[in-house]
Amino acid sequence: MTTTYDVTVTREGKWWMVDIPALDGLTQARRLAEAGQMAREWIAVTTETPIDDIAVNVTVERVGDIDVSAQLDEIHRQRERAAELEREALAHAAALAKALAAQDVPVRDIGAALGVSFQRAHQLVRTAAA
Repeated sequence: MTTTYDVTVTREGKWWMVDIPALDGLTQARRLAEAGQMAREWIAVTTETPIDDIAVNVTVERVGDIDVSAQLDEIHRQRERAAELEREALAHAAALAKALAAQDVPVRDIGAALGVSFQRAHQLVRTAAA
């Protein structure tokens, strides 16, 4: 059975300090990519648990005065919004392609109007019809 631990990471000098609050533990890593493995190794040794039974959720909190965690949360929200806008734009483009096709506009011209290849325009017409 795998046990998951939350781990927080901060930068101190040239090292990443890896805090394991559930066990009041602290270790360090040279590279951020190593932080999770270092935490798993520390937990395995401390709890006498096989390393394969340990998972960690690594959160980078701060680097100097930069609140990395808050900025990453904002980036995640922005990416979700961008994906939502992309889905909306695709639906709108498909609806326009279908409407133009219903007016007997050739697929090549629909592609030119939408700024896509005629193959993509054909897909949009078919998507909108489905």
